[in-house]
Amino acid sequence: MSHQTGIHATAELKQFLVKARRGTVRVIKIVIRSEQLVLGAYREPSQSWDRDYDPCVLPLLDSLEPCYILFRLDTHNQQGFEWLFISWSPDQCPVRLKMVYAATRATLKKEFGSSHIKDELFGTTQEDVCFQGYLRHLSSCSSPAPLTSAEQELHQIKATEEERRRVANPSVRGKGKMEISVEGKHATMQGLAFPLQQEAKRALEQLRQRHINYIQLRLDTERETIELVHTNPTETRELPARIPSDAPRYHFFLYKHSHQGQSLEAVVFIYSMPGYSCSIKERMLYSSCKNRLLEEVEREYHIEITKKMEIDSGEDLTEEYLYEEVHPKPQALKQAFTKPKGPTGKRGNKRLIKGAGENGEES
Repeated sequence: MSHQTGIHATAELKQFLVKARRGTVRVIKIVIRSEQLVLGAYREPSQSWDRDYDPCVLPLLDSLEPCYILFRLDTHNQQGFEWLFISWSPDQCPVRLKMVYAATRATLKKEFGSSHIKDELFGTTQEDVCFQGYLRHLSSCSSPAPLTSAEQELHQIKATEEERRRVANPSVRGKGKMEISVEGKHATMQGLAFPLQQEAKRALEQLRQRHINYIQLRLDTERETIELVHTNPTETRELPARIPSDAPRYHFFLYKHSHQGQSLEAVVFIYSMPGYSCSIKERMLYSSCKNRLLEEVEREYHIEITKKMEIDSGEDLTEEYLYEEVHPKPQALKQAFTKPKGPTGKRGNKRLIKGAGENGEES
């Protein structure tokens, strides 16, 4: 594979790599031009490697073109400074270009000197190759079993939930790690319980008294609280515009409408999660906190929630849709299977089926 493409470094690049290995350069960007490996850009060190990482690496990434990045660490081995080799291959670039860079990677490693490379990192998005992405890579390499980023965030959420239960029940402290599993329904089914901020509590009380008709709440994942976004008066036709397209939210809406000639009010809870534009951590936290929030609203504020909905956008949240969700049409009863009628008009002659006699003759 190292000579499959026939692409090699230019003489100028080889000379520059010899100089860079002495420690005068922090990061090197290498690209393929005219079927040759050439120097794209470089940066000199200004701080420690961890502080230099994002400012030096991220500006070199092109969303439409692959490249190789050699980042100098501050550690040493017998050959000198140790380096991180980053292969950048964005999703938007053509497949043929990705294949050329993938097939030439071994060539560049050999010409730079594999003994100088401490670690390798591959990425298609900035999240993969940023400083935090590199730390996740190191963590996965050192852990006994490799974890995806989703599994790492799930582990963090479970640890937070465990700590909250320890605080709520001091008797479990000092008794070792609490086990969380599918079998422990009491531990997992209740979800997380982020406390409501004071403004959010006042808003719920105002909704109970019918002084307001709309509440929007958000999770503060850093403070681990549920905060009020706003309580702007909202008509049913204005409800789709209240749904953010880039962030999850909890909504409480006092739906005033007419049904069968009567004027009715119904509190509707809407959990909006705009698909996968949100992080895995946000999706899991919002989903886990939802049930405990609803329990507290119904128990502490005596607000009866008529309908609970989950949506990914406000486009379909029309008045007709909301009405049908609150007053669903009764499902049509399935009709029992009936024997289809025969053809109309004159029927054919009836035929008698005669039985066979003992000797096979018709009787």
